[in-house]
Order: sequence, then structure tokens, then C-alpha cells
Amino acid sequence: MFVDQVKIYVKGGDGGNGMVAFRREKYVPEGGPAGGDGGKGADVVFIVDEGLRTLMDFRYQRHFKAPRGEHGMSKGQHGKNAQDMVVKVPPGTVVMDEDTGQTIADLVTHGQKAVVAKGGRGGRGNTRFATPANPAPEIAENGEPGQERNLTLELKVLADVGLVGFPSVGKSTLLSVVSAARPKIAAYHFTTIVPNLGVVETEDSRSFVMADLPGLIEGAHEGVGLGHQFLRHIERTRVIVHVIDMSGMEGRDPYEDYVTINNELKEYNLRLTERPQIIVANKMDIPEAEENLRIFKEQVGDDVKIFPISAVSRQGLRDLLFTIADLLETTPEFPLEEIGQEATNVMYKFQKEEKPFIITRDSDGAWVLSGAELEKLFKMTDFSRDESIRRFSRQMRGMGIDEALRERGAKDGDTVRIMKYEFEFIE
Repeated sequence: MFVDQVKIYVKGGDGGNGMVAFRREKYVPEGGPAGGDGGKGADVVFIVDEGLRTLMDFRYQRHFKAPRGEHGMSKGQHGKNAQDMVVKVPPGTVVMDEDTGQTIADLVTHGQKAVVAKGGRGGRGNTRFATPANPAPEIAENGEPGQERNLTLELKVLADVGLVGFPSVGKSTLLSVVSAARPKIAAYHFTTIVPNLGVVETEDSRSFVMADLPGLIEGAHEGVGLGHQFLRHIERTRVIVHVIDMSGMEGRDPYEDYVTINNELKEYNLRLTERPQIIVANKMDIPEAEENLRIFKEQVGDDVKIFPISAVSRQGLRDLLFTIADLLETTPEFPLEEIGQEATNVMYKFQKEEKPFIITRDSDGAWVLSGAELEKLFKMTDFSRDESIRRFSRQMRGMGIDEALRERGAKDGDTVRIMKYEFEFIE
């Protein structure tokens, strides 16, 4: 099975915890603080590897969790930053945030990198909290949680020229005779289920990349057959070569095939109609093909230029390749429609919700606090130490949580729940 769209989960590494330590032995506070900071958690980094051609590897591994940073140590020693988790992807991979629909990165060139999940910063050790009023604080932060994301990866083949047409019209054969590519060829539909790429060189030493894409059928824009797999890949091509079986051996009408394919391209994405299209009448070595071509020309009109060829006998290929090369010299790149100016930049910062906290109430009467900012502070608090707990309480008051609970009707002794933990509301 060819995998060209997969859904995966990525998580940046958590930051290492800061440490509470003191200079004198046996943790005598008068000696002053000596707890170091935790190290930064690892980022999850995608990097393009030109040796990859499919997303098949992601079929077997869909969860990527980067390592956390090293915890802080005594004597003021900071923990080591974790080494980034590098994940290789094929050229042509588009990375999207499944929850927001935002395009994070479009990875096209070998070695190109994108940070798709940022690691958390290390927690501060107690050396960071010393003040003249409190020269030996028993407080340190836990590491910041790493960024979590559900991602959708789509592979869109990188090629200058895309061969389109119904199954078994001869696209694979054409690619095999004009390039060094050796696609699988057989006399049944959907022989091609993985796009095949080949470098074509003309007699005057011009070259371009041609892709033999999975066969298209009616209803492809709605996902019928290999529809969406095919149409995703055609988005990147600059020139479309429309191959038509002029022999009629499959029992189909060449003109109906021509109209159907163009309609599918239009229905999927109107911008595909902007690309120049070359019409190729293949299998002209079959006796019936000449009459079918005559009828086809009458149906499409004189304005449409048609290249009669036989991929098997190599008839007409020289003029076809020269025309394609000429067209590529004057045809610009077509940027992917869904990637806007902002979306091409990888988002490196954590995305905060509009509200720093949300208050709801459970059926048992407990007040439930949630929200990305609040939950991050909660995870970074060391609840084994009284000073850390008092600091977290001050942070909650500073966010306006105490006041908001009172306005909602919270009373002394009510239960307040954050994640899986419960506290008592005190006036």
C-alpha cells in the first residue's frame, strides 16, 4: 500500500527539573543555595532526505516523543540540554497541524529542516530564587513541558512534468523509454500505485524531472480509486502531459477520456487548469489509432495541439520532449495554494489560548480549572516544597483565578480540581 498521507503525534522533550541544594553539607540553609537549572528538552526536527520517496516508515511509527533535559545538580551545575530528535522525511512533505488546520512547513529541498515540536525550557534551580530577604530559598521549578502536536503529513511529489491519464494508457511505458526510470508495467489497471520519477534528457542536453503518477478515474476528486493520492502529487508539477490511448483497445472513447480527466483536475483544484497541458495521443502503432485520432481532432478543435506518439516504438518522442523542455523554460513555479505567507514559517513558540484559564464545574460540585497557561505553571511547580506551593498560589491570584472563583460562587472549603489533583478553596 502506498502511504502519502499519515497522521502522527509528536512531543517535544520536557525541560529538566531545577534542583534545591545548598553549599554546606546536609543541606544547611545558612550556607546559601547551590541548586542548578535543568537542561532544555529536545526539539522534534523534521529534515528532508532525498533518498526517501514515500511516507511508508510512518505507517509503523506514529508517535515521536523527544527526550527530556537533564535535571539540575548540586554545586550550581546545570543539567545538559537534550539532543534534538531528528526525523527524516521525503522531499515534497507538507506538514499540517491537525487540530488547527495550519500548514506548519513545506519541505522540498534536501537537508531542509523544520522544528515541528519545541522542547520545554529547563526549570530554574534555587540559586535563581535567592534574594537579600531570602538568601537560602527552598524552591525550584520543574521543567517546562514540551510542545505536543497532532500532525498530518502529506507527500506531494516534486516533478517538473506530470503524466496524467486513465490507467493503462501507457504513462509508465513512456517514462521508461525517455528516462532511466524502470516503473512496474503490466496489462492491468493500477499497476502504478507509487509515483515513479525519472530524469529526462533531450538531445540538446536540457533535462527535467518527469513523474508517472497513479492512474486517474472518474470521481477521483471525491477520492474514488487512487483519486486523492494522484491529485495531491499533480499540484506541484509545472507542465501536465495528458496521455490518451488512441487505440481504443480498452473499449473507452478517447474524447470522453480527455474530457473526464480535465474535469477531475478542475473539480479538485481550479488552479490546476492554469498549468500548460500537452496532449499526447499514444499507441499510434495500433492500426485503429489513425482513424480514432482523426475523429478526436474534430472533437477537440484545431486550437488544441496534439502529439501522436508510440511509446513502444519511440515514434514521435523527440519532438514531444523538445516541446516539453521549451515549455518549462517559460513556465513559472506554481506555489501550493494552501500555504500562505505566514504559514510557510515554522511556528517556534507555544501557542497560548486566548484565555489563560477556564472555570467549569463537575457533577460532584467541584470547581475545575483548565487552560494551557495554567496547566503549564502547574506542571512546573514542585508540590513537595511549601515555598513552591506558596509561589503557585501567588501566580494563581495574579492570573485572577481567586477572584473569578468567588464571582462564580465558590465558597470556603469548596473543592478545586486542576487536572487530576484536588485542592481546598480558602477565603
